Amino acid sequence: MTNGKLLGIDHGIKRIGVAVCDETRLIARELTIIKRKSKKEDFDKINRIAAEENVTGIIIGVPLSYGVAPGVHTQADTVRLWVERFSATSELPILLWDEQFSSEDAKELAKLKRRKATDHIDDLAARIILQSYLDALRDGLI
Repeated sequence: MTNGKLLGIDHGIKRIGVAVCDETRLIARELTIIKRKSKKEDFDKINRIAAEENVTGIIIGVPLSYGVAPGVHTQADTVRLWVERFSATSELPILLWDEQFSSEDAKELAKLKRRKATDHIDDLAARIILQSYLDALRDGLI
């Protein structure tokens, strides 16, 4: 995943937020929100978007849970299982990225963009996840 556009994904129970970055990997922008239907339909839609955008890799936000007792099922476990199933449908490299606070940051971004309080923000969360990855990459942190 050293060159080209990347797709950012915010996995949710009801919706999947999708973002994309430019080819120089400088700026992420929100792309769409997929209303979840079935894994097959969701995976097909993501793969179609990836092909249309000519992405070279996918960054998926995972909510890391610190201090959780062993054996306790977390949202991160749910996301990892979903990613495992999704990866079987895609030949693109997939990287998991810590999405802590992305929803809170997305709420703030929604206010700046003057979205209604009732509007979904999954696409903005995906943008924040992807931008966080791009910033870390640019700053030499990864």
